[in-house]
Amino acid sequence: MKKNNSPIHYKIAKNKKGIEYKYIKHENYTLIPIETKYIKVNENLDKIINPAMNLLEDGDYLVIAETPIAISQGRLVDEVDYTPGISAKILATLWSKYIWGYILGPLFRIKKRTIKNLRRLPHESKRHKEVVLKLYGWKHALKPASEAGIDLSNAPGTSVSLLPENPKKIAIEIANKIKSKTDVSGKVLIIDTDATYKRKDKYFTGLPTAIDGISSDNGFFAYVLGQLSTNAGSTPLGSSWDSDVEEAIEIANIAEDYQKMLSANIETIHSVKSVLGSDLDDVTIEDLDSITHTPAVIIRNNKK
Repeated sequence: MKKNNSPIHYKIAKNKKGIEYKYIKHENYTLIPIETKYIKVNENLDKIINPAMNLLEDGDYLVIAETPIAISQGRLVDEVDYTPGISAKILATLWSKYIWGYILGPLFRIKKRTIKNLRRLPHESKRHKEVVLKLYGWKHALKPASEAGIDLSNAPGTSVSLLPENPKKIAIEIANKIKSKTDVSGKVLIIDTDATYKRKDKYFTGLPTAIDGISSDNGFFAYVLGQLSTNAGSTPLGSSWDSDVEEAIEIANIAEDYQKMLSANIETIHSVKSVLGSDLDDVTIEDLDSITHTPAVIIRNNKK
């Protein structure tokens, strides 16, 4: 797919209900974005579900990013409420910024963008490490970045978003709701951008949760072993059907590649200023609501 600095050339179509929608083709799939305003804390997911119901066909995948689901569940933590201790300070500076930013990162040949971001970790990363230590422990705090799937970039102010609670249950509930209202059998998949790795025939991730067939909650150890393994791509957290791991990862990667094409994609904390024009801690609900979000995408197999 094209990089996100190139304009996306959508095509326009109407479905059998006469509803107009935009889409792009990708190999054997059609991708239909679900665009919304910002989903706020404790708000239901109707902003995603209702437009998706109007466009879904039997067998389609509805792939939803983890953050809007977590925010709708109220899974925000305000990091300003945490005072970093000595362990958090060491992890944020000596360990992440210097040892990983200048020694281990280049040694393991991690992404240049990640190395660059580690080398410019802000002062606030100390209290972030304190949050990780308190909520998830050393196993996740030792990871130099993207610890435990915590999202720093799509929440207001000094808040961060944790992973959604019980993503499989949420995926099933969404699929059942769509089925009950439209009689359409879609496949709902909730994903996170953090990597799933493959070594021989085993899949694993550092994230606290993943679909069956992917070993999860491995934290730092998965990250290190992952540098010596194959990066399979994004991590499926929960699915509404008994998904095959390869199938789920393939669909998750297609959705993630599409997200990277979007000009309003806030991929890292360092993307915030360029997208919203605000420093990270100054981002407001109004800022987040001022841009068009694409929390979900319908992926349709053209061969079905």
